[in-house]
Amino acid sequence: MADPPLRADPSSRNGPAPRRRKSGGKPPRRPAQRRKSSGLLGRFIKFGLLLSLWGAIVGGGVLGYFALTLPDTNQLATAERRPSVTILAADGSTIATFGDLFGQPLTLKEMSPWLSKAVVATEDRRFYSHFGIDPVGLARALFTDVRAGHLVQGGSTITQQLAKTVFLTPERSLSRKIREALLAIWLERHFTKEQILEIYLNRVYLGAGTYGVDAAAHRYFGKSAGKLNLYESAVIAGLLKAPTRFNPTRDKQAAAARAAQVLDLMVETGAIDQQQEAAAEKSGVELSRIAIARPGERYFADWVADQVRDFAGTSDHDLIVRTTLDPHMQAVAEAVIADVLAHHGTKDVVSQGALVAMATDGAVKAMVGGRDYNESQFNRATQAQRQPGSSFKPFVYLAGLETGLRPDDRFVDGPIQIGNWRPRNYTNKYLGEMTMAEGLAQSINTIAVQVAQRAGVPNVIAVANRLGITSDLARDASIALGTNEVNLLELVSAYTPFANGGEGVLAYGITEIADTSGKVIYHRSGGGPGQVVPPDEVGLMNEMLAGVIGHGTGKAAALPRPAAGKTGTTQDYKDAWFVGYTADLVAGVWLGNDDNTPMEKVTGGSLPAPAWKSFMLAATQGMPVRPLPGGAPQTAAVLPASTAPSPGNFFGILSPPAATAQATTTTIPLAPGTVLPPPPR
Repeated sequence: MADPPLRADPSSRNGPAPRRRKSGGKPPRRPAQRRKSSGLLGRFIKFGLLLSLWGAIVGGGVLGYFALTLPDTNQLATAERRPSVTILAADGSTIATFGDLFGQPLTLKEMSPWLSKAVVATEDRRFYSHFGIDPVGLARALFTDVRAGHLVQGGSTITQQLAKTVFLTPERSLSRKIREALLAIWLERHFTKEQILEIYLNRVYLGAGTYGVDAAAHRYFGKSAGKLNLYESAVIAGLLKAPTRFNPTRDKQAAAARAAQVLDLMVETGAIDQQQEAAAEKSGVELSRIAIARPGERYFADWVADQVRDFAGTSDHDLIVRTTLDPHMQAVAEAVIADVLAHHGTKDVVSQGALVAMATDGAVKAMVGGRDYNESQFNRATQAQRQPGSSFKPFVYLAGLETGLRPDDRFVDGPIQIGNWRPRNYTNKYLGEMTMAEGLAQSINTIAVQVAQRAGVPNVIAVANRLGITSDLARDASIALGTNEVNLLELVSAYTPFANGGEGVLAYGITEIADTSGKVIYHRSGGGPGQVVPPDEVGLMNEMLAGVIGHGTGKAAALPRPAAGKTGTTQDYKDAWFVGYTADLVAGVWLGNDDNTPMEKVTGGSLPAPAWKSFMLAATQGMPVRPLPGGAPQTAAVLPASTAPSPGNFFGILSPPAATAQATTTTIPLAPGTVLPPPPR
């Protein structure tokens, strides 16, 4: 039989007996809920501590990674840069600077005291109190930017800017900002504030290719950074925010407005008082002496810069290139092209223009490569290959002279046929019998073709090449009408022997190249192909080409001095030219559209000739009046100012008189080696 289960007698227990629960009372509250809430809080605390620990580990790892991947700090002592090339006009003024232009490294004591004050007031007013990173400045910049709704202030200190300038790239990324902050702290630990500011002022970019305050002071004010006054210092300090936008050679008004902001900040920070600010602003006229860089000059500067290596080789030294550019002529050339396009661009459907002017030895004095360099850097004076039309005819007529033809030889302007090609005049009408000289003056196409056939196409090509045409020329009969493409610079060069007595020229823009120590690396000492046209034939060509201006298609180019030239217009009015010269200056004008869109009946005599005249009147002012080479007496063409080509003169063809002899068709045999061209479209 099983034993009954044991039970404990409450009376035998040690301690007080448990109290009985009253009938109907609530059970006592147990501490389970308190234990549950305190346990949850404990778990949160533990999780937070654990998260903080892992965050510290990860953050330390990230900082360690960026610390280990920081760039070599030895770069602080060396400034890697591209050698600079400074291009000067003939009068010594600066046209352009390529590469990196540095001045002399100066100590803070050697710099103007206003410079450091202006920079600190503008860029980092707490520079002398922070440790490389300015939390107060960051907070102020963030508040200002949020309130403005866009970026107004930056939070980077001067030390951070130095770190970015010397060690890092300009990319906008979180990794760069972290490295920038670490490098700023490193700089603050290894250098004094004065050393950091000094290095910064010697290395920072300040526009126009200049690095450092001394280079900027020389570029903008022609003096050392140690001689800058308060206002000039404010101008340079203002460049730090946007070196291109506030560059005083580009926009004096923007530079002056920014300088005023810098002076206000200097007053606000106590660097100067209001009386000093007022006195500095009165000296703002200093900006008026800074030569504004005209973008149009960059066409010439680019052309020259491409040639520097050919003359100076590869160099790690800064170079100074002296050129032939005449600033006065350049300004006139830019104004003339701008005026033509502004007044006739829309009406006559012409969007681009170019102009080249050179002395009779080939020195380029002015070059306009387009309407706006900032919009298009394509140089239409040197790079655009276009059909010259009738402006090519002087080489045809010179070839004719060399084969025995004379200006008074008579030809018949009438329908002709060469194989399947029937060249025609613009009006499909003919003037009948005329001299060779008159055929050139009136730009008669049929006469030019006949002269080319008499001279021989290979001889025409040889003459053009000898005078300076370097573009490829096809051996076909249509060469007489200028169907092969050339550029404006070579065409002007090829006309120059007519102006100088028959000497061939090589167009040039560089006279001397030297380094900054004054050592001359290259100096032009002449050169050219020599005599390319006999003097007697130069005289005959000048007589005929003077007739173009005197009574032919170029009457709108008439000058109050002996001058000669030739109009040119291509099929469908896609190109219009005038190239002409006096005894001292040769110039050419081209008008057209980049996409070959036809213009609205613009011919060489309608717009380019008056533009050429406007340029030459200003460019030759003060030059002595001299006859053209050749010995024959020549008189200046004096025409009323209102004279302009009539519609009957379009394409260089005069309207025929009422009683014109009935023209007969003349078939001319092909010259040996002539390739038949397709009919013109």
